[in-house]
Amino acid sequence: MNSWNYTTEPDFILMGLTDSKEVQLVLSVLFLLIYMVTVLGNTGMILIIRLDAQLHTPMYFFLTHLSFLDLSYSTVITPKTLETLITSNRNISFTGCFTQLYVFILLAGTECCILTSMAYDRYVAICNPLHYSVMMSTRLCCALLTASYVIGTMDSSVTVFNMISLNFCNSSAIHHFYCDTSPLLFLSCTDTHGIEIIIFIFAGSTILLSLILVSVSYVRILSTILKITSSAGKQKAFSTCASHLLGVTVFYSTLIFTYLKPSKSYSLGKDQVASVFYTIVIPMLNPLIYSLRNREVKSAVIRIMQKRERFGS
Repeated sequence: MNSWNYTTEPDFILMGLTDSKEVQLVLSVLFLLIYMVTVLGNTGMILIIRLDAQLHTPMYFFLTHLSFLDLSYSTVITPKTLETLITSNRNISFTGCFTQLYVFILLAGTECCILTSMAYDRYVAICNPLHYSVMMSTRLCCALLTASYVIGTMDSSVTVFNMISLNFCNSSAIHHFYCDTSPLLFLSCTDTHGIEIIIFIFAGSTILLSLILVSVSYVRILSTILKITSSAGKQKAFSTCASHLLGVTVFYSTLIFTYLKPSKSYSLGKDQVASVFYTIVIPMLNPLIYSLRNREVKSAVIRIMQKRERFGS
């Protein structure tokens, strides 16, 4: 046989980021520190929001799930990457590879939708403040959250179920540090044109549609802010969405660069750098962005610490 799939060969080999032992050591320490900050930051964000009643609002409801998603898809990627760097065990089973791909796409697609929901929340808060409590009801928030997970599940199911039957030409070596669509399609000797179109329609439309909706929301927000006469009012309005806007910009810029292009244009160096930033660094940055640039979160931390001191005394 000149090709193989899961029936003839159970393992893939993740080629990783580098063959240099010195660079592997540096990266393993760096990624371990980043992962620890990611776990502490996102777990801390979830706990702060849960413990402080003043943060029980639609915006922080979505932010809780954003932190959960960042923590989850960092965990899907980083531990296996650390294992590859530290132990040089680069094998990953066919099932493990596609499970990693499935969960990662599910989480990333869900995050796109949640960021869109957060943009809508900011639009309502700034453009329709008097109707905010009615428009952003608990029922609507739960519906948006459920729809986000459903869309993420649909994207991952369509992608993986179409890729799982591919044949791979005389090689099981994935030139990447985790199982992703582009390196797997690049590795296949099966005609992937039809599969690429299907993936682009589902996953690509999720990215593009969510980006369009986020952009429309912020155009309306900016238009409303510019109509505010006082500079203090403008600053207050902008501060309510500055953190989310920064998070959206970082997330979508790397997402578009990584995924909205043909698999045959896959570039080992550039795509790996973008993927490291997207899968390992951004999950660490999000809790920092939403806490350091957010007065409400800072105030919540102070209130929680004061409560602990009172109970402790």
